[in-house]
Amino acid sequence: MTLLRRRFLGLAALALVGILAIVAVVGLTGEDEVRIDEQQLRVEVSAEPDGMEVALEASVFSPGPEVDGADEAGRRAAVVLAHGFGGSKEQLAAQARELAAAGYVVLTYTARGFGGSGGLIHLNNPEFEIADASRMLDELAGRDDVRLDDVGDPRVGVAGGSYGGALALMTAGLDDRVDAVAAAITWHDLGQSLFPQYGADQGSGVFKKRWASLFFSAGLSGSSGDGPLVGDVDRASRDTPACGRFDATICALYNEAATTARPSREMLELLRASSPADLLGDVEAPTMLVQGQQDSLFPLGEADANARGLAAAGTEVAVRWIDGGHDAGGASIDGDLTDPALDWFDHHLRSGPDPGTAFDFTLPASLFEQDEPREQLTAQTYGDLEPRGVPLIGEPQPVLSPPGGEPSALTSLPGTGPLLGVAGSLTGAGYQLAALPGASATFETAPFESSLTIAGAPTTELTVTSTTTDATLFVSAWIVSADGDPSLPRSQVSPVRLDGLTPDEPTTVEVTLPSSAYRIERDQRLRVVVSSTDAAYAVPSDVRGYLVALSEDATLELPVIVAERTAGTGALAPLPLVLGVAGLLVAAAILALVSGRRRRTAPVADDIADVPLVVEGLLKEYSNGFRAVDGVTWRAERGQVVGLLGPNGAGKTTTMRMLVGLISADAGSMHVLGQPVTAGAPVLARVGALIEGPGFLPHLTGRENLAAYWAATGQPPDPVGLEEALATADLVVAVDRPVRSYSQGMRQRLGIAQALLGTPELLLLDEPTNGLDPPQIRRMRGMLASYAAAGRTVVISSHLLSEVEQTCSHVVVMHRGRVVLEGAVADLVEQSGSTVVTVEGTADHALEVLRGLGGVEAVDVDAQTDDGARLRVRGTIARPELVARLVEAGVPVAAVDGRRHLEEVFMGLVGDGEPAQIDIADDRDADNAHDAVGTR
Repeated sequence: MTLLRRRFLGLAALALVGILAIVAVVGLTGEDEVRIDEQQLRVEVSAEPDGMEVALEASVFSPGPEVDGADEAGRRAAVVLAHGFGGSKEQLAAQARELAAAGYVVLTYTARGFGGSGGLIHLNNPEFEIADASRMLDELAGRDDVRLDDVGDPRVGVAGGSYGGALALMTAGLDDRVDAVAAAITWHDLGQSLFPQYGADQGSGVFKKRWASLFFSAGLSGSSGDGPLVGDVDRASRDTPACGRFDATICALYNEAATTARPSREMLELLRASSPADLLGDVEAPTMLVQGQQDSLFPLGEADANARGLAAAGTEVAVRWIDGGHDAGGASIDGDLTDPALDWFDHHLRSGPDPGTAFDFTLPASLFEQDEPREQLTAQTYGDLEPRGVPLIGEPQPVLSPPGGEPSALTSLPGTGPLLGVAGSLTGAGYQLAALPGASATFETAPFESSLTIAGAPTTELTVTSTTTDATLFVSAWIVSADGDPSLPRSQVSPVRLDGLTPDEPTTVEVTLPSSAYRIERDQRLRVVVSSTDAAYAVPSDVRGYLVALSEDATLELPVIVAERTAGTGALAPLPLVLGVAGLLVAAAILALVSGRRRRTAPVADDIADVPLVVEGLLKEYSNGFRAVDGVTWRAERGQVVGLLGPNGAGKTTTMRMLVGLISADAGSMHVLGQPVTAGAPVLARVGALIEGPGFLPHLTGRENLAAYWAATGQPPDPVGLEEALATADLVVAVDRPVRSYSQGMRQRLGIAQALLGTPELLLLDEPTNGLDPPQIRRMRGMLASYAAAGRTVVISSHLLSEVEQTCSHVVVMHRGRVVLEGAVADLVEQSGSTVVTVEGTADHALEVLRGLGGVEAVDVDAQTDDGARLRVRGTIARPELVARLVEAGVPVAAVDGRRHLEEVFMGLVGDGEPAQIDIADDRDADNAHDAVGTR
């Protein structure tokens, strides 16, 4: 079969998958084929109080006439996109083009005080920023391509995230021309956001000092890095250099609050005026709220307050909680807002399908692996909960608030993005950082008898006795696994400040714990931690003590929700997923049929029937001519541990995938024990493989996952070698726990155990040590050697040179899709004609002697330290003579070695530079092959 015909049949099968799957992936695939006109504007808006004139930079994106969505007069609904604090319109360009390609006229602009726009920052003041947004509606109303509901009234939706989300809500409350709103990760009351209080109306709040400082710093320049300040903006910055582009009143109030850690009445009034809280009753436009669960700046309670305020006014509102937010780098501002906003606007601006107002939220697949796929659930109504009281247990405990607030508990690091922002959610060290001894009190529930899904904010009552007239505390709810490992859902804490206390007299207060969505499994517990410090907040600097106790008959009130799984991994797959899998199976069957002739006639190679693996002339070429694997030939014999070695982009994973039939080769052959390898070939039953990481159903235990895998292979019941595989992978204790509770290393070991089931004659492992700690890697090394020593064969792909040198008996080195070296590790590191000499002191005298010896062709200094130097000598001189001549010349020889490290061999072959090509298999996405080659 020709290469062209194979590609055609493959494309036909993939097309059939798309037809049968009936999975609607709504994307703007035709965006590159439609014309989108972009117009740059400067829009005059109201002047600053001192008379400074202000103009804002704006862009309008208009779709070409071939795009659907226009009425008979050629007019379209419009969307205004508002950016986040410190941003600019440039950051919205991709979203704007996406919406324009969907048929909307889109206006973006840089807000007052930012980027190249003029004016000062007033924090969404109705007289300035909100009036500016209304001015943008005027601009749209004057265009001949925008649909009008009345004279001067455009059919328009407003969308934004964070700063832009609050602007969208406030604009809808003050300008009734807004027809739909989509607001993401934003606030309800900015005063509560920056000075939160979760202690039942006690005290004036706790200053969120780190987020506040980041928030204020972003406005000092007023620019997102798009260029220098211009015109009157320069003058404004020179007039108040300590305030940057902030309005002087805001600047002064912030400086006072940052100094005292307490908000003045004027500060709270100003922040309230810059909030949607008092305007929600006037919002008539249907509103969608998207809030991030990884957001300690604007947590879920802000969206809850907005949703309840809108519902009380009779406004149609939909709520979606996502695993994004400011602690995750603000991810929800972009893709997590665009897709739902498009559906929302299509219905409310153009009478498209009704997306409904069901409550969507996500659960992490594992609290211990933040990068795992999320499980999406849907409840029919937002706020429809089943409160459940669970007894708390714990004696009264003293809590010290240390002098200066240090050491301080660490639950998250605001502004550091997803890597450090989730630090508090980790087990072990994460808990030790968050619950400092002597500075925290803990109370626990009994183990749960069944699983529960929580969606909201638990509450409980505490009794606090302080040595002073106030108290500052931080309350959080930790999930404790059956093994005793605690984890903090999405790194959230609730600050509580109590004022007006009588020293040494107890006060009872109801506290609200952080709002989040998570699942508690059977045999897990909830632990309430009360701490005196948190690194993200301002705390008292004087030393004081608290006695923290549970109130009489204290219970933890849990907001339990009943919801259906609608996306992600889980026990019950939704219908589109079932149909999609069915489509894949049908397509695979068709591929098997159209390639059946070739498979049946592929020769059995009797001469290599006892060789576990033979690869000859293997080729994988993509449609743009890029060869990920180019004529690869090598073999693996019985008793060998073969390392498939190479830099990123070498073609290792592409080769591994072809070896098990996951992708087809364009040329060449692969034989396992003399049998040709094709997709579904019977001989693959004698191969165990872990390619590109393990994949398991999180709600099943490890044992159940292994049993399901074994059943899917069509083998007889009871997996062969199960107990041996579990012992080898060190999973005997954890195998009966749900996989969702596994760490990354445990899931990797479960994947290796799965590959070992049936004691396969050939074992293929792709980066098997990913996620393993050093003791586990050492045990894995011994296991692989023992497995091969029993007459079987192991092939591992890796880029860890030192690990390959210690683990493998043989290596195959690939570079840019080709094999550049293969052989036994011992032979490769033993180099005749090369001697490594270590001498004491400097290398100068040794170099002088060596360069004068006959038979020495080259001398290089590999290393020079205070203790000595290491020299590499190449030539024909015998090693004993070389050492003798050095000693005779008075060179203090400390060591002599003829072996090289595998790293030296490897670097000698591939060099220090990056590979010129990007490997299409290692990139895990063959669809990106065109881009990978085009940008090399």
